[in-house]
Amino acid sequence: MAHEELLARTDFFGDAPAALIRDLAASGSELPLIRGDVLFREGDVAESLYLVISGRVAIAIANPIDHRETVVALMDAGDLFGEMSLLDDGPRSALARALEPSTVFAIPFDPVVRAFRSDPALLWGVTRLLATRLRVMDEALADSVFLDVTGRTAKRLLELSDGHDEFQLPITQEELAGMVGASRERVNKAIASFIRLGWIDQHDRRYVLLKRDALELRAR
Repeated sequence: MAHEELLARTDFFGDAPAALIRDLAASGSELPLIRGDVLFREGDVAESLYLVISGRVAIAIANPIDHRETVVALMDAGDLFGEMSLLDDGPRSALARALEPSTVFAIPFDPVVRAFRSDPALLWGVTRLLATRLRVMDEALADSVFLDVTGRTAKRLLELSDGHDEFQLPITQEELAGMVGASRERVNKAIASFIRLGWIDQHDRRYVLLKRDALELRAR
């Protein structure tokens, strides 16, 4: 899919005219990534926002004491990220790392800022994106308060299955633990309980959901 089409599908640029989308696409460049490549780290100076063309990128926050990461979001093809520093001129607030071979499209801040200044109505797209981010954060906060580790593990597995009953876990057990917000040992214990109950089958990173309804109930 062309860069222009992907940009036009994002909330951020959904109201932008076709000519502006073409100009922004012309100003950007593709960056190929291998698994583990870091696009930016917390505290880095920011100059671009990114659109995922293919693959998957994790947005994570590292604990300054033990450096253990908590994955706060997964960016798939078509997702835009890295926009926060554009809006407040601050440094990066999190780390972005490729979870698999990926391609991202980097768009410099300058032409985006000029577009917003020339047509403030475009900022409605920014508002929609920020509202979506807040809803995701609210849900994550509710999960941390109302769900135990087993419930959060069930919910993350359902999310990562993308609606399929058989799937390959796209992240490592350590990264899954980061998404759940618990130690790897506690997450593995939760998965072992699902296997024991006959809800899932697991071999390495291959998962089969045998009783999706039971997992969905546990994730509430």
